[in-house]
Formats: sequence, structure tokens, C-alpha cells
Amino acid sequence: MASINSSLLTLEQALENMLSRTEPLGESETLALADAAGRITAAAVFSPVNVPPFDNSAMDGYAVRLADVTAGAPLPIAGKAFAGQPFAGDWPPGSVVRIMTGAPVPPGTEAVIMQEQAELSGDRVRFTAPAKPGQNIRRIGDDIRLGDQVMSAGRALGVAELPLLASLGIAEIGVVRRLRVALFSTGDELQPIGAPLACGQIHDTNRFAVRLMLRQLGCEIIDLGIIADDAQALRDAFRQADSRADLVISSGGVSVGEADYTKTILEELGEIAFWKLAIKPGKPFAFGRLEHAWFCGLPGNPVSAAVTFYQLVQPLIARLTGRVHWRLPARLRARTLTRLKKSPGRLDFQRGVFHTTPRGDIEVAGTGPQGSHVFSSFSAANCFIVLPAERDDVAVGEWVEIEPFNSLLLS
Repeated sequence: MASINSSLLTLEQALENMLSRTEPLGESETLALADAAGRITAAAVFSPVNVPPFDNSAMDGYAVRLADVTAGAPLPIAGKAFAGQPFAGDWPPGSVVRIMTGAPVPPGTEAVIMQEQAELSGDRVRFTAPAKPGQNIRRIGDDIRLGDQVMSAGRALGVAELPLLASLGIAEIGVVRRLRVALFSTGDELQPIGAPLACGQIHDTNRFAVRLMLRQLGCEIIDLGIIADDAQALRDAFRQADSRADLVISSGGVSVGEADYTKTILEELGEIAFWKLAIKPGKPFAFGRLEHAWFCGLPGNPVSAAVTFYQLVQPLIARLTGRVHWRLPARLRARTLTRLKKSPGRLDFQRGVFHTTPRGDIEVAGTGPQGSHVFSSFSAANCFIVLPAERDDVAVGEWVEIEPFNSLLLS
């Protein structure tokens, strides 16, 4: 049975604790390139070909041998070369070959002179500029050589990566298997989205929001629904989740209420690493280990759940899926246009909307009430206003740090 450390961890301490304990999954599968969008490479990828695969023209113009153009006299055109239709005839000395961009250069070509530097008269051409060795020729392997590493392990595959692999003729790619995440909410007051509400009941928006974020992060979701405030029901839910998932996420039940059984059952079934953070919103966040799966307990208040998921669960998922070089957006310095209420004690993530002025300065305004139950503060925001634990209220015109949202919170 594990004991609970009740001291408040900073955000940095909590994140370091989570990432230092965990390792990437290490399991992979092979997918067709067309099905690999959003997945993470399981191993480094090496080029099976040279790019370009042959010497080719970088311009529409004329393939020449330098000795033939030094005199400056008009030269006959021996033939034409197009992309996909190379010149295949004899190339007599003292002549040129008309060539188009991307076409293989004929053997013996020493330069390509662009058509803007040529004067055509009948079937002869005269050049208005000297030729330099190798000009306008893209050599074999100039971009990528056979055997070059083109992608590291842990790279997210998107519109910048997949076309590159396709250009190399790669039809299949090894990717990290999807992270299996079991999800449930706890609370007798919770009702499914759209269900009628009796007095004292609320809709289960946390699980709905977390599902959306998990889907965007490419996880395989095991949704166990709403679990009643009953110790045995919660114990059964944890056991079922632990048997099926790599990561278990609950919403609610990690504060100090009489019906909050989560911490007690986690102590019984596994280990709690920490469960209180020195941040606002999001103080009652739990992290630990079950027999087979990692566990994150989100607070019950909607904003607290979203903030802790974004700041802690999101980087944990990046770690478990082996995504390298993943970072939250860098924090920026901004001048506030609104007064911000703040009490010293905890690092505060207030929701704000920022913009850049024509002069290049960044300005930010709060999005209204910042209570942990006011989820509408997210809908108008595009950043967190990050206020240090020790500071108090912020006056209009003061400088603050902001953290722009990444794609998880931006549409």
C-alpha cells in the first residue's frame, strides 16, 4: 500500500516526475502510407533512392557542351528532351539539345543555358550569355542520397512528412501503435450529454472534452462512461481499465470530499506518485501507477480538467508514444490590456486572447471570469496568461508572460 505525499508540487516538479517514470511504448505496426497521417514513426527512415534519381535540367533551355558555345555562333538543335521523354538520338558535336525542366540531361552535357538567354532563328539558336560548368543542372542525389536518413524515430507524420516519403517510393511505414487510454468520470451528479437534468445534476462535459483531445492526439479510446460514487463500482472500473489500457484517465474524485474514493482505491490497487499541485486551476491532480497502466486523475471542475490535461497529460502522451522534440509553445512577453485578479500562492493559468500590434508588440486581454467552472473562458481564448505563484493583481499596462495555445485547443 502506497502512502500519499500531501505536499504541493510545482508544475515543473510534477511534469519531471511523470516523464522520468515513464518510457515510450516500444510496440509498433506497419501501415500503408495513406493510413499513417498523425501517427509517430517507430524507427528512423532511410532513403531507398537518390533524389533526384538522375542528372536533370533545372530550367527550360538548352543542354550544351562548353566547347560548342565558346565561339558565340548560332548552333543547330539536334533534338528535344522532355520530363519522362529523354533525348535518345545522336548528339553531333557543334549542336545543342532543347531541354525542359526535369528532363534527364543527355550524356556529355556540361551546362544548361536558360531559354531567356537564347535567341532562336529557325532551327538554330544563339546564346546571349556565357555558360558556366554545371549551371542549371541538378545532379543525381543533390537533394537526398541513397541511404541518407530522411526521418528520425518519434516523428509525427503529417503533410510535410508523408509526401516526402511518397516521393521516395516508400509505400509502407512502421509506426508506434496507438496508445490505449481508458476514460471514465465519477460522480452521482453527472448525466450524459443531452440527458434531462434533475435538481443538482450537471452534464458530463469533462469526459466529452477529454475524448475530443484524446482523439486529436491519436489515441485509441476505451470509454467506460460515468461511474457512480460507490467504492466497489469505482474499484471495478479501475480494474477493468487497468486490464485494457496503457493509460487510465478519470475525471473527478481526487479532491477531499467524503464521497471521493479515488485516492483510497488507488492506494489499494497501485501507487500514487502525487495528487496536489501548486497551480490554479488544477490543484487536485493525481498521477500514479496501477498494475499494468499509468493513471492520471483530473479535477472535476471543467477548466481545471482542461488545464491539467493540456499542461500534464498532453506531454505524458507525447512521451508514451515516443514523440521526440515535442514541446509546448514557447512563452512570450505581452502587455496586458485588462486588470487581472490574482492572489499569491499558486502558479495561475488565466485564459486570454492576444494579438500582435502593427509595431510588433504583443498585447493580451483576459477573457472574463476565470473561475474553474467557467468553461466559456476557453472559447474566446487563444493563450494562457501565466502568472507566477508569488505575484498578486496585475494592473492594466503591466508586462506578463503568455503561452499561446497549440492545435489541441485551437480549431
